[in-house]
Amino acid sequence: MKHVTLALCASSILFFACNNNGEKTETAKADSLTNEQPAAKDAAPAAAPDTAAMNKAWMEFATPGDMHKWMEKTNGTWEGDVSSWMAADAPPAISKAVNVQSSVLGGRYVIGKFTGSMMGAPLEGMSTMGYDNAKKMFTSTWVDNMGTGIVHMTGTYNEATKTLSLKGHQTDFMTGKDGDIREEMVMIDDNTYKMTMYGSGMDGKEMKFMEGTFKKKK
Repeated sequence: MKHVTLALCASSILFFACNNNGEKTETAKADSLTNEQPAAKDAAPAAAPDTAAMNKAWMEFATPGDMHKWMEKTNGTWEGDVSSWMAADAPPAISKAVNVQSSVLGGRYVIGKFTGSMMGAPLEGMSTMGYDNAKKMFTSTWVDNMGTGIVHMTGTYNEATKTLSLKGHQTDFMTGKDGDIREEMVMIDDNTYKMTMYGSGMDGKEMKFMEGTFKKKK
């Protein structure tokens, strides 16, 4: 916070003859009365919050619903074959991956632990998925051992196509700025899902950089 120093300058007051003192004193009193500001009225008290409405909204926000039940369907151990691309015109690298997901905090969130490889290097990642009842959207985060940033995405689920569509940002390690990222998760059936990740390529255009089909281990 910047501090401002106020300098006070003293003014010299010249007094005239004694017969002018009384006149100036009366004038000063009159000016003082004229310039006096009216007393401020007390501000109206703020309306008391509607406790019943607040409690109702809070309970609706905190209570798991249908979308949280849908998230629970993604719990379990999933094994998949993953294709990764470094460039849109390059052949993909193929690898195996395992994703273990479980509900936490009374079914409000699903935590995933992912292990696999990326371009020949071991990959470990963790995800958090939730559904925000107030915003009416899914939220997702992702962290892994390939960087030090946190991916944030939000989106919706389309029941007709069985697709969870998420969009968000990840750190562009070349510029330090946010880069676009997009994910599509298609529930083929209760035991199979397909995940596809998109991001900005070297030319700045969106490209598919990862795709995998996962099956639930029985």
